[in-house]
Amino acid sequence: MNRQMKAKTPRRPPKKPSNSQKDPVGVYCRVRPLGAEDQECCIEVISSSTIQLHAPEGFKVNRNGEYKETQYSFKKVFGVSVSQKELFECVAKPLVEDLISGKNGLLFTYGVTGSGKTFTMTGSPGLGGLLPRSLDMIFNSIGPYQAKRYVFKSDEKNGMEVQTEVDALLERQRRDNSLNPPKPSTSRQKIDPEIADMIKIEEAYKADAADEDSAYSVFVSYIEIYNNYIYDLLEEASEDLIKPKWNAGGTPVRQNTDFIPPQSKLLREDFNHNMYVAGCVEMEVKSAEEAFQVFWKGQKRRKVANTRLNRESSRSHSVFIIKLVQAPLDADGDNILQDKNQVILSQLCLVDLAGSERTMRTGAEGTRIREAGNINQSLLTLRTCIEILRENQLCGTNKMVPYRDSKVTHLFKNYFDGEGKVKMIVCVNPKADDYEETLLVMRFAEMTQEVEVARPMDRPMCGFTPGRRNRNAAFKDELSRRLEERGGPVDNHRDLSPLLGVVSSLPPLPSCVLSDPHDDTTLPRLIEALQNRQRLRQNMMEQFNQAAGVLKSMLQDWDSKSTSRDNYISEQNRKMLEKDRLIESYRAEIERLEKRAKTQEHKIDILQKTTKVYEVDKRTLQQELETREQRLNRELSEKRRMEQRMQGPCPTPSTSGRRSV
Repeated sequence: MNRQMKAKTPRRPPKKPSNSQKDPVGVYCRVRPLGAEDQECCIEVISSSTIQLHAPEGFKVNRNGEYKETQYSFKKVFGVSVSQKELFECVAKPLVEDLISGKNGLLFTYGVTGSGKTFTMTGSPGLGGLLPRSLDMIFNSIGPYQAKRYVFKSDEKNGMEVQTEVDALLERQRRDNSLNPPKPSTSRQKIDPEIADMIKIEEAYKADAADEDSAYSVFVSYIEIYNNYIYDLLEEASEDLIKPKWNAGGTPVRQNTDFIPPQSKLLREDFNHNMYVAGCVEMEVKSAEEAFQVFWKGQKRRKVANTRLNRESSRSHSVFIIKLVQAPLDADGDNILQDKNQVILSQLCLVDLAGSERTMRTGAEGTRIREAGNINQSLLTLRTCIEILRENQLCGTNKMVPYRDSKVTHLFKNYFDGEGKVKMIVCVNPKADDYEETLLVMRFAEMTQEVEVARPMDRPMCGFTPGRRNRNAAFKDELSRRLEERGGPVDNHRDLSPLLGVVSSLPPLPSCVLSDPHDDTTLPRLIEALQNRQRLRQNMMEQFNQAAGVLKSMLQDWDSKSTSRDNYISEQNRKMLEKDRLIESYRAEIERLEKRAKTQEHKIDILQKTTKVYEVDKRTLQQELETREQRLNRELSEKRRMEQRMQGPCPTPSTSGRRSV
């Protein structure tokens, strides 16, 4: 009876498939040129959307059977002659336009190792890939509308806060005076020559979706997923906090210069249930050159290795995140609106997945086997998630998608749940040796195209009148023009209303028209009015001089007070610096004492454990001793009984004879 009355959690009803607000995952295919050492080709481009795979001769002989040619369709197929420009215009350019419109995007390259994924994403000197072209288009679109550096500040929870220009200026001064390394240069002449040609884009792409009444800032971060652990490629190695900084004698030791391995990062969920990497470095960049230089800095730290199939094979999945922050201007169109709820965040994730590989072909040993296993396992998890998503949508089921089984799928699960547009570029190598791996890649790509992702919603507008920035600029230009006409100083921020009020308060001049040559009243009235204006001007000048004198004395007083206040502040700052140094020394001493206390606690713990062991041994020996004493007592008592029995009276012969009779 109790079992029947027990409440049960109702199963979530299956979602009905609906194509009205969903878009399929865009899957594209790119075929790299056949290598000079490769003779046989197993891929043929049939049309702009279809390729055909045919088994190589060796594959047929080994399997003792004939295999039919199989065709696979994609949204678009890019042959060996397609340039990086055409690929970008078709695949990545719409994602950049969505990014500037406030929508998220995910683009990842997938394929066998050595199929050209990194070249597609990064490019080579003179042939910039999708990443540098995307950065160039972003800054070409938002260049005139960029906010000053540090106006937007991360809240460490995948959100952004808006600072005033004063706070941003203080932040810039603080960072300039800190010991941090200088920010990357934005000049092409000072950029690493190794990447100078990669970021030189001849085509100036520009999106029309940029809002002129908003301010923008770009933040970039770069992570890699290595052996299913997330590492920040932009994080600088910090000092080793485990090793003590003080010797036993109380003298400081030298700064530790040993290599410190990077710490793995954790995935967190923000207020909007979006996944992000906690503690990841987000660098604000102001140009495509600066952004790509930051990317190249992290690129040099990626895990790569030399295998039989690829001279520089990626051993990890890399994720380059471009976060665009957008905030509207206020009603006057002059300053950024100080409202965190009006800030729009959009990001574009460019993912370079490590290639799937077989150990027999790569000749991997030791660590390389473990790396290949983790790469293949993460790609298998991606296939499993895509397969379950497709099954849920086609069959109306509600199976749980195992996003958490891999860091790659867990990080991007929001995109498959409808937080942005998803695109995939399948890179294939047409050589015959890759036929089996390419066949698996084609099947996965065909399955991925059947998955539909919910279309992201449009962001709401702030409600202010459009064209605020242009009206504010036109007002300042007109103000400058009027000041120039009046011979005054050109100041775009000066208000002309007080001057116009004084002019309008003067009495009007009398009529200057002489209708009669004998008129003796018009000119005297005009002379009298001008004399009155002259006297009024002199009175106003005297009042102005008096007010200027009062203002000058007030300014001098304020200047003296400001000087004394500055002296007081500098004195207090000096005292605070002394206190900070004292606190730092106390902190170091406390840290040394804490480490010493931990060492003593560790010794006490060891002694306590040793004492417990000795007590156990003591009890065991005491029990053994008692057992032996009891045993000895029994033996002694037995011995005494035997002795008594042996010492008793012996029977005589007569007695024995009498008894016998």
